[in-house]
Amino acid sequence: MVVRWTHQAAVDRQSIFEFIETADRRAAIALDHVFSRAALRLDLFPWMGRPGRVKGMREFVVHRHYLIAYDVNGETIRILRILHAAQQWPSAPEH
Repeated sequence: MVVRWTHQAAVDRQSIFEFIETADRRAAIALDHVFSRAALRLDLFPWMGRPGRVKGMREFVVHRHYLIAYDVNGETIRILRILHAAQQWPSAPEH
């Protein structure tokens, strides 16, 4: 399997790192390692995440506050987003 991070997932990851880093750099680094290890685990066990709230996606809870949204297509795992557990996902429809 090949794990690919989408641009949006990379932006999510960087934003999370920068936000946490303002309070505790070590915690930011540790959480970033959690994300890296999760990607490695998905490489070995791509179906370990639960079915996602968006059709065709899966969600892997990697930390009590964060989950990775991803999909699997053939030999490729595409990490689509890193989301805070309290974050509305998918986005609420506009009225």
